[in-house]
Amino acid sequence: MADEKANQLEENLDPRDHRVLGRELDLFTFSDTVGRGLPLWTSRGTTFRRELERFIVDTELAWGYQHVMTPDIAKIDLYKKSGHYPYYKETMYAPIQVEEEEFMLRPMTCPHHFELFLSKPRSYRELPMRIAELAKLYRYELSGVLTGLMRVRSFCLADAHIICADEEQMKTEIKLALDLIEYVAGVFGLKMGENYRYRLSLGDRAKTKKYYDDPAAWDKAEAVLRQVLNERRCDFFEAADEAAFYGPKIDIQMKKINGQEDTAFTVQYDFVMPRRFDLKYIDKDGSEKLALVVHRSSIGAIERSAAFLLEHFNGGLPVWLSPVQVAILPVSEKTAGYAKEVGKAMKEAGIRYETAEEAESLGKKIRNAEAMKIPYMLIVGEKEAESGQVSVRAHGSPLREASAERGQKDLGTMELATFVERIKKEIETKALPVG
Repeated sequence: MADEKANQLEENLDPRDHRVLGRELDLFTFSDTVGRGLPLWTSRGTTFRRELERFIVDTELAWGYQHVMTPDIAKIDLYKKSGHYPYYKETMYAPIQVEEEEFMLRPMTCPHHFELFLSKPRSYRELPMRIAELAKLYRYELSGVLTGLMRVRSFCLADAHIICADEEQMKTEIKLALDLIEYVAGVFGLKMGENYRYRLSLGDRAKTKKYYDDPAAWDKAEAVLRQVLNERRCDFFEAADEAAFYGPKIDIQMKKINGQEDTAFTVQYDFVMPRRFDLKYIDKDGSEKLALVVHRSSIGAIERSAAFLLEHFNGGLPVWLSPVQVAILPVSEKTAGYAKEVGKAMKEAGIRYETAEEAESLGKKIRNAEAMKIPYMLIVGEKEAESGQVSVRAHGSPLREASAERGQKDLGTMELATFVERIKKEIETKALPVG
């Protein structure tokens, strides 16, 4: 029944919609039995998201972040202390009674990271402290807003909290967070003004039930973020009533295939939770001082980023992100043995591959690989087996950089070692598809 509904829905969707591509490329699915808004990732899809996760963790470590792990649940008292419980109660799962205590599936990581900071006395020498985590989060989104991977009830967020000593340090860290976001976007070929833009999300002083009641703090925080954006000389727009309850934020609004926008990444100014958690450090003069906090996400939720990227590339992912990077296509059973040798070479080189072993025509094997948008096909016939070579075909339009020099999909016959070096370089440099 769920499959029927999904098929009916997809009939009315743009072919480039990530929900259509996810099904066609066998990346993820949903089950009413499991629950709405809870994606099930296939082996192919898991490979795709694992490469995303590895990339962002490695990148954040290189940029000076400490990666940590914290639990998926916590006592409800933690979220009451942070202030999240009264503000976000409606989107949080119901408490779980364990003996005489109540626990909740976490909707965010900031309170967990603050408790890590408070686990021992901190010196000004440790600041800024950049605490990052690929965190599994849970939010009870209303069924009417659930949309493929764009909005789900269980997701993994590339989350981080930067503990700063003072306002100047905080300004610097906000700028660096935006630098990181733009770097990450650039790796995927996403361009500011074309694929995304900045939004300054502001609070509403009159809505004291929705936003922390401190007009002066709001004025100061919004002025800081506005100054940072102005200094970058980038186009941005302001949006009222879009802030977090604890402060304003810079949202990176990504354009979807339907022309609408959704928040992909975010940088937030927090003037509330340092007070609630008493986030203090020992300054140069030996006195205790209250820290400041920046909340940020470098790639956002893995699920939502995967959706953006699938639509951006129309499923034809860069080689380094592709679940299967090479399809080995033996022309006949006579070349099955050599195909296994080619597969062994791929495996030794760390290249993800699959071999078409079905008793089908070469044309059908090529069409199947094209349909799955596998970046490269290695055609193995008797001539190739005799010479120890492979005939290389790149996935169709848009052509990849590797094939652009010939202006056609067929790259011709080449030494196996030559192809291995070619694709390894493309993976290493995270080369983008052409077009």
